[in-house]
Amino acid sequence: MEQLQMQERVIEMLRTVYDPEIPVNVYDLGLIYRIELNDDCTELAVDMTLTAPNCPAADFIMEDVRQKLETISGLTRVDVNLVFEPEWDKDMMSEEAKLELGFM
Repeated sequence: MEQLQMQERVIEMLRTVYDPEIPVNVYDLGLIYRIELNDDCTELAVDMTLTAPNCPAADFIMEDVRQKLETISGLTRVDVNLVFEPEWDKDMMSEEAKLELGFM
């Protein structure tokens, strides 16, 4: 599968993962920092963060991301890494997310 097509499928899947406390998906919240596929699109690495380092739903969100990404046909390995650099802030959200949450 072509890199761009697989990247689109990954983003589509990430848009189905929500923080239980926020009605916006993790991708549009700006929590996904890196999506990297190997050359044959079988291995995926994702760097993501949380809205706060002490987020009570951290384990749930991370597991939901991993499980959903593992359902994408063609992927044989999925690594989800939790990072806190750079620190997340609301400017990282998509325009849609800002509108949904009343920041615009």
